[in-house]
Amino acid sequence: MSSLNLDDFTDLIERPDGGVRRDAEARRERQVVPPGSLGRLDDLGEWLAAAQSAVPVRPVERPRVVLFAGDHGIAGLGVSARAAGSAVELVREVLEGGRPVSVLARRLGVPVRVVDMALDCDPESLPEDVVRHRVRRGSGRIDVEDALSPEEAEAAFRAGTAVADEEADSGTDLVVLGDVSVGGTTAAGVLVAALCGTDASVVTGRGGLAIDDLAWMRKCAAIRDALRRARPVLGDQLQLLATVGGADLTAMTGFLLQAAVRKLPVVLDGVVAAACALVGQRVAFRAPDWWLAAHDSGEPAQAKALDRMALDPLLSHGVTVGEGVGGLLALPLVQAAAALAAELPERPKDSERPEAEAGPEAEAEQEQQAR
Repeated sequence: MSSLNLDDFTDLIERPDGGVRRDAEARRERQVVPPGSLGRLDDLGEWLAAAQSAVPVRPVERPRVVLFAGDHGIAGLGVSARAAGSAVELVREVLEGGRPVSVLARRLGVPVRVVDMALDCDPESLPEDVVRHRVRRGSGRIDVEDALSPEEAEAAFRAGTAVADEEADSGTDLVVLGDVSVGGTTAAGVLVAALCGTDASVVTGRGGLAIDDLAWMRKCAAIRDALRRARPVLGDQLQLLATVGGADLTAMTGFLLQAAVRKLPVVLDGVVAAACALVGQRVAFRAPDWWLAAHDSGEPAQAKALDRMALDPLLSHGVTVGEGVGGLLALPLVQAAAALAAELPERPKDSERPEAEAGPEAEAEQEQQAR
C-alpha cells in the first residue's frame, strides 16, 4: 500500500502572504508613477512580493529552467509530427545548446536542467545527472493500457517533489517549467478533457511541431479512447496520472505541488505544464496562487486549463515549440516588474497630503484663489 497521500498538500500549501501583498500595493500607491500606468507589471510586482514575503520585492536573480523529459507510447499511433521514441534527440540538442530554449537561456544567463523520467533510450547515452530520476523506458500507450504502474506513478511523483526540493535548497528563486516529450500533448489533452468534463475534439491541438489533418484526427481518436479510461479514476489524481498521464507528467505535477509547499514561484510554459497544473489544482486548491502562465501557445487544452485555474497568460506570440521557450520569453517581464516595484522612488510626503486633510486655513486660501 502506498504511503503517499496527496491530500496532505491541501494542508501544507499556504497562499502567498496577503498582508505583504497589501503592503506592496500601498507602496505602489506612493510611487511617482501613477498606479495602473504600468499595466500588468503592477500586478506582477505585487504577486512576486507576496510570494517572497518581502517589501520592497527582491530581484529575480537565480531563475532556472527545469524540463521534464519522456516518450509516450501513444506517439506510436502517429499523433505527433515527430517519430515515436525520438524525444532523446531533442534532449541531446538541448544539452548541446542547439534548441531555442538553449539559445534564449544563454542570452538571459539562465541555467537549464533536464530531468529524464521516461525517455525511450539507453540511460547510459545521457549524463548521469539527467537520468538519475528515470522511472521507466517510455510510458504506456494510454488508449489501451496504463501509462504507469501504481509503483511507477508514486516513484515519478516523488522524483518531482525531490527535484523541487533540490531547486529550493539550492537558492533558485523562480522556475520556468516545461517539458521535452513526444506524445506529451496527447496525454495533456486527455487530462484536461477529463478534469474539465469536455469532449476530445475540444482539447485536441496540433502540437509543438504542427500535424496535418489526418494526424489530428488520429490524435483526437486517441484522446477519445484514453478519455474513456480516465473518467472512472477521476477521484484519485495519482491513479489518473498513472492511467493516462506518464512519468514526465506525473513528476511535473509533484514538482508543482512541492514548489508551492516550498513557496517557490513557477512560470508555466505550455500545454503539458498547464495540464499538470490543473491536476495539481485538484489536489490542492491554493497551489495555483504560486504559478504564472507564461504565454498562450494556441493549444486548446492549454486555454481550457488556464481558464479553469483563472490564470491569464502574460504573452501571446504564437510560440508552439515548447521546451520552456515561452516561459523564458516571459521571464524578463517578471524581472522588469520586480525592478520597477523595488526601484521606482516614492513621492515626497508633503505631496501626498490630501486636500481634505489640509485644514480650514488651506481651504479658505483655495476659495480665495478661486475667486
